[in-house]
Amino acid sequence: MMIDLPGSDASARPGARAALDGDDSPLGRRTRWAVDLLTAPEAPRDDDLSDHFVPVFLARHPQGFAVTLEQWRGLGPFTVTEYQPVAHKSWVTLEGSSGARSTLSLTLDSTGLIRVLHLGPEVVTPAVHGWEDLAAALEQPGVTWSALVTREEGGSTGTLYAKDADRPMPNGSSYKLYLMRALADAVASGAVRWDDEVTVTPALRSLPTGDMQELPDGTRVAVRETAYKMIAMSDNTAADLIQDLLGRDAVERAVEEGGHSDPALLRPFLSSHEVFEIGWGAPGLRAEWGAADEDGRRRLLERIAGPMSVRGSDLGATVHQQGLDWHMSAWDVARVLSALAEDGRRDTSGAVEDILTAYPGVPVDPARWPRVVFKGGSCPGVMMFCWLLEDPDGVRFTVVLQQRADDQKLIGDGQFLRGMGGRVIESGLLSGTSR
Repeated sequence: MMIDLPGSDASARPGARAALDGDDSPLGRRTRWAVDLLTAPEAPRDDDLSDHFVPVFLARHPQGFAVTLEQWRGLGPFTVTEYQPVAHKSWVTLEGSSGARSTLSLTLDSTGLIRVLHLGPEVVTPAVHGWEDLAAALEQPGVTWSALVTREEGGSTGTLYAKDADRPMPNGSSYKLYLMRALADAVASGAVRWDDEVTVTPALRSLPTGDMQELPDGTRVAVRETAYKMIAMSDNTAADLIQDLLGRDAVERAVEEGGHSDPALLRPFLSSHEVFEIGWGAPGLRAEWGAADEDGRRRLLERIAGPMSVRGSDLGATVHQQGLDWHMSAWDVARVLSALAEDGRRDTSGAVEDILTAYPGVPVDPARWPRVVFKGGSCPGVMMFCWLLEDPDGVRFTVVLQQRADDQKLIGDGQFLRGMGGRVIESGLLSGTSR
């Protein structure tokens, strides 16, 4: 089954508007409402929007989101040519009267309100008929990349494609895979229960992605819900709460047991709060971190403990060059994905499996891929996406794509790299049948 991804080079599918109109899920209803904003006779006022967006979304538009919306509407009238819902995210490709195509992307928060709504030019991802097509698409000036595609059956792993797969690369939020491994171990041992609770405090509050950073101080949240948000929504505050619950030592053990080729690269194991604070906080912290050995870095983490001073608007310069990220090779990513897949099988509660498979990242055919584990990650100058897919016969495949650059603009917002991952998954190369 061929699945057209947002930004694909396929022609418009007939019935895209009908598919959107027929989706009565909370995501479908919010997406339909957002699309209708672009075509309604008049643009609404911000007062009319508050019931649909999280408060911080409208707060980020000091001149009023209605002003931005009016600019978007000026690009129309629009025709819906593609609609792709995936878990809590959707992408709608819109064609204007001039023929120019744009993508409206939407993300819901855990309450069902719109957290992200963005209109931008369509990102085109070329078809992948062979591995040379993937390499040609990812080879871009100023961008370093690596890739790995594997097939695992009967305990034996074969390499379908690899490019610099042994090279450690910054990976952004894929570090949360190690947190999930450490949590699964803690639950299996009885040290933690899924209905235990964590407490939001100023010292553990981070920056988006996610929405837990907006919860009031003292809010208690079940471990299972927190872990779900950490993986499915890549919630940074959720990840920091889980790391605080388990302890840094436990997560560093999980790195070793998860098969990392050089665990020292992740010692001390940083929280998102710490990366933000050191990377974009007080002048000099970044250089001090880059020059320090492991003991010096641990002392630095003790000094910065406390409420974060950094705001989202402070982020800009890339910092992965100073070791301020979570460095893993593509093979490291593949190994921890495989270990987590086994954790999901062993967990009798079903919670690990539910969390790991909640969000597949791209549209997939469930008949072809009944089990999909996905994680994405990004920081300024860093982008990565990884998948573990299992077919009906239990054969597992992993797809890992990584990018880094000294200039974030060279990488963008990840739509291209995510789309290329989707192209690989849909191509037939995993099963040996080109399309």
